[in-house]
Amino acid sequence: MSTGTSRIEVEAGVSLSVQDLGSGRPIIALAGIGMCHDVFDGLVRRLAPSRRVVCVDLRGTGASDKPLEGYTIERHAADLGVVLDALDLRDADLLGWSYGGQVAFRIALDHPERLRRLVLVGSNAVSASRTENYPFGLPAQRVLPSMIEDEARDRIGARRRAIAAGFHVPPTTALLDWLAALSIQMPSWAAVASYESYLCTDLSPRVGELTVPVVQVVGADDPVHSAEGASWLQERLGSDLVTLPACGHYPMFEVPHRFEEAIDTVTSDG
Repeated sequence: MSTGTSRIEVEAGVSLSVQDLGSGRPIIALAGIGMCHDVFDGLVRRLAPSRRVVCVDLRGTGASDKPLEGYTIERHAADLGVVLDALDLRDADLLGWSYGGQVAFRIALDHPERLRRLVLVGSNAVSASRTENYPFGLPAQRVLPSMIEDEARDRIGARRRAIAAGFHVPPTTALLDWLAALSIQMPSWAAVASYESYLCTDLSPRVGELTVPVVQVVGADDPVHSAEGASWLQERLGSDLVTLPACGHYPMFEVPHRFEEAIDTVTSDG
């Protein structure tokens, strides 16, 4: 049984913080931009009694190192490849929320032999903006400059506003304060580089290469990743799609019991 947090060096001088709890078939969880393992507290509490739950803080977030570079989707996926090898994780369910879903999709392309299932939460995985191949959202060039400007002018306020905008119903002040405090752990250089990766990476041409079964769990009222995009991906992957009513981009806080039940169900051995 795994019982705590460790650090795994993924390249010279860069280590990730990994929370590794429980025993049984592993489930690996990756959070979105600026977030970390703390957002999965309820899910860990539910699953760890019967599963091995591994929550990895991506570089630049949480307790992981925050170097000046290395924030491409490809580099994140390479980091996680090292973690998979170091912990000898096999036949694992890989859960990626938001930006973590993009990283998880790339990991599933690179390391299908390690995975049993890919679970995408609040993520269309292949693209976060409209491209020639993906017809949903706004083009990156219309969104990215203002995000970078806001980060330079009002980092704290911009992070707080972005988080609040992702909820279907406004979050409590206490929850918003806490999520903003998690986000501020990510330095500006990591945030800007991650925004660029998030909005400018288009993996849609590689959809046909994916061999790992996929389940999508989306909020019906997610303002960040549209339900239309989730349906578009479902058509191309033949994935299962679980829609959570009256839920935005933060299902683990907006509808925690339904979210945890959904993840428990779609990753069960039954």
